[in-house]
Amino acid sequence: MYSLLFHLNLSITLALYQETLSIPTRGKGTLEITSEVQEALSRSGLHAGTATVFVQHTSCSLVLMENADPSARRDLEMFMDELVPDHHPKFTHTYEGPDDMPSHIKMALTRSSEVIPFSAGRLLLGTWQGIFLWEHRVAPHHRLIVLTFNGE
Repeated sequence: MYSLLFHLNLSITLALYQETLSIPTRGKGTLEITSEVQEALSRSGLHAGTATVFVQHTSCSLVLMENADPSARRDLEMFMDELVPDHHPKFTHTYEGPDDMPSHIKMALTRSSEVIPFSAGRLLLGTWQGIFLWEHRVAPHHRLIVLTFNGE
């Protein structure tokens, strides 16, 4: 194992830009938000750094997923619904309906944030990657997504 330590005397000023998106969902399913995140990055004026995308809810999540063929997302959604079905007889947390606890479990099994590098003012996503808000509830909701860009 090798360890390298570099000391550079560079004068770089790092900046932080933050904004919150309010995204309406149509109920259960994935909704691509890549363009909204990219537009916010453009507004930030930053050129290189990292973008943190964070959803402020416990019954939806974020996922980096194939954005070319929608059947990949449908298969993922179907698999998750089979893994954690609504109306499970052993769930006790059902105050908001039969999809309440399953939505929390699906969020816990996935992610509530993603960190994505950017350069030249563009997100460095792979060719077929997109950023998706994954609504786990049956009913439509407005979801808040905090975007934080750190860079220069």
